[in-house]
Amino acid sequence: MPRFSANLSMLFGEHEFLDRFDAAARAGFKGVEYIGPYDHAPDVVAAGLKKNGLTQVLFNLPAGDWGKGERGIAVLPDRVPEFRQGIAKAITYAQALGCQQVNCLAGIAPVGADRKVLEDVFAENLAFAAEKLEQAGIRLLIEPINTRDIPGFFLNYSDQALALIDRVGSKNLFLQYDIYHMQIMEGDLARTIEANLDRIAHIQLADNPGRHEPGTGEINYPFLYEHIDRIGYSGWVGAEYKPKAGTEAGLGWFRELSGQGSAAA
Repeated sequence: MPRFSANLSMLFGEHEFLDRFDAAARAGFKGVEYIGPYDHAPDVVAAGLKKNGLTQVLFNLPAGDWGKGERGIAVLPDRVPEFRQGIAKAITYAQALGCQQVNCLAGIAPVGADRKVLEDVFAENLAFAAEKLEQAGIRLLIEPINTRDIPGFFLNYSDQALALIDRVGSKNLFLQYDIYHMQIMEGDLARTIEANLDRIAHIQLADNPGRHEPGTGEINYPFLYEHIDRIGYSGWVGAEYKPKAGTEAGLGWFRELSGQGSAAA
């Protein structure tokens, strides 16, 4: 069975952020991830992990002003200094939390911008970040995201991300493969995961449509769980979905897989 981490930016929203570590551990999760820890001091977040015996699986590099709709700044030519300053901040947090990988959100392409210019900026930023993070023993990931949930997001397909990884040429740059996003954009999930197994450092899940729990939509998750086990995927699988009727009520899929009881219909 895959190792599942709870995405605390989407699960256990019934609790304040720092209380979600307790809730995730009570539910049986051994790992957690989230958008970012930056609203809290590193030692405070680390205490929540230690108290509950949780592994910090992943978080994002500083991604701009989330409240104003920014979803990353890595492609924006006028934000390069801010992006690079954010690497040092992410390293400080990752080291305090024992986190071995961080995700870089590309950002939304400005209307009318030259995509080649944006890609050049993105590649240069990734090369800089991959080197700095490698020196700290931390992997760098990039994630394609569907254009329905985030219109204008720069990185949308697995092939596009892999081509960018090839261009940068760093052994410390990997793909974060979100099953939900890629089901919307390209499908062919099982083959893509298997073909790029050595380049995928993290997988995330949600069902489609709705981005709810596994088992609520069209994706054959029982098949995919067996598939990624069979092909030897050894990383974590992040539960990054919107609970349909509350987090606890929707954890039947996880309880069944972890031997805690039968999944609810």
